[in-house]
Amino acid sequence: MKKLYIGNIPYNCTDQDLAEWFTQGGYSTQSVTILRDRATGQSRGFGFVEIGNDEEADRAIAALNGKAFMGRALVVNEARPPAPRGPGGGRGEGGNRERRGGGGGRYRE
Repeated sequence: MKKLYIGNIPYNCTDQDLAEWFTQGGYSTQSVTILRDRATGQSRGFGFVEIGNDEEADRAIAALNGKAFMGRALVVNEARPPAPRGPGGGRGEGGNRERRGGGGGRYRE
């Protein structure tokens, strides 16, 4: 099974629209997911399609990359694995108080 990255998706496109487009092209999809903004629900303009057969996925990339869909030329290629995430508590410094400048001053008598 291969996961394909699909970019330049029209903002009004649904998962169903994209799945039907792949089906009409003769490609059987395992899953279709268009990523959406958490706050607004608006499409982020890209998504992923999983195709069960690697050869069929390679054919889909070759045939569909740059092809017009709902008025836009889609970007279709093999998805890269997600980048590894570093440790930390969301501040980019691993939560170390001294490096953030906190923790008080010198001890005085």
